[in-house]
Amino acid sequence: MSKIEKTIARQQEKISEGQFYEAHQQLRVVASRYVKQENWTAAIDILYGGALALLKAGQGGSGGDLGLYMVDVYGKGEVDVGAESRGKLLALLRAFPPEEPTKKRFVDEMMSWSVKFGEYENGDPELHHVAGTLYAEESEPYEAERHLALGTKDSPEQLARVEYEWYTQDDSHTAAQYAARAVFPYLLTGNLRAANKALLIFNSRLTSSNKSLGVQEVSSTSADMRVFPVLPLMNFLGLLLLAVQRGGADLYRQLAKHYAVHIKEVGMWDDALAQIGELYFGIKIPKQGNPLFDMMGSMLFGGGGASPKPSTPKAKPKKVEAPPPPVDLD
Repeated sequence: MSKIEKTIARQQEKISEGQFYEAHQQLRVVASRYVKQENWTAAIDILYGGALALLKAGQGGSGGDLGLYMVDVYGKGEVDVGAESRGKLLALLRAFPPEEPTKKRFVDEMMSWSVKFGEYENGDPELHHVAGTLYAEESEPYEAERHLALGTKDSPEQLARVEYEWYTQDDSHTAAQYAARAVFPYLLTGNLRAANKALLIFNSRLTSSNKSLGVQEVSSTSADMRVFPVLPLMNFLGLLLLAVQRGGADLYRQLAKHYAVHIKEVGMWDDALAQIGELYFGIKIPKQGNPLFDMMGSMLFGGGGASPKPSTPKAKPKKVEAPPPPVDLD
């Protein structure tokens, strides 16, 4: 047994005896010693073993603290996202007691690490998927959808279920408002396949759970679609996905115009639809000019009132906001 294994075993024995504070403090001290030596592997092994033991013992605060320290060491040691580093994080994440306050910070920190040391600008998809799934199981839909929208190929099914369960607590005519919470984020991150899958699953749950809901199956040589006579915005979402796949800017404008009254009643889709129009159909979002800023730009930088263009990081997709109050679509 190595020195590190002996240290972990000794502290695990203390934890099993209920000496949580002593074990937590000693594990931190030992890990700090390895960090000063820049022995990142040893520090990570100590912190991981101790954090897991404390979390399994129901000590979310102490275990979470060591888990956060481990993520910090990942960063200091410039540990890349890989099977081993990801596996340790997921094991700790799954071991957190329900409703432990430290858990959210742990998730945020591990995502920040994966952005910096992984290949995905929005964070590692597998980490997102597991985090989102756990939040869904704990009935935290806002956190669940935030992560599932950036997850794996398995995430659309989970997100559709989250949104449908959430929808069942609201009025029957609000279905599209919840379906859109899955469709829009996937479209805004360029994931058309996931958007289609999420809507298909939501629609299937909607029709199977509401036998009295009128549904018409419309088929053509190029596409199949379910039409809901009493839920116009569900039809809009389906047609929107077809337009993204096959249509042009004119078709998108016609679609938006045809459903404008219903979209206006929702009141919270304008920003997402404007971004979708620009991303898929080349319809530029009008810039909101600031007269004072334009004037200062002209004075300081010359030119015909043109404002300076600051250097900004690559924009990340916006998340769809919370559903608005129920509206009557009759």
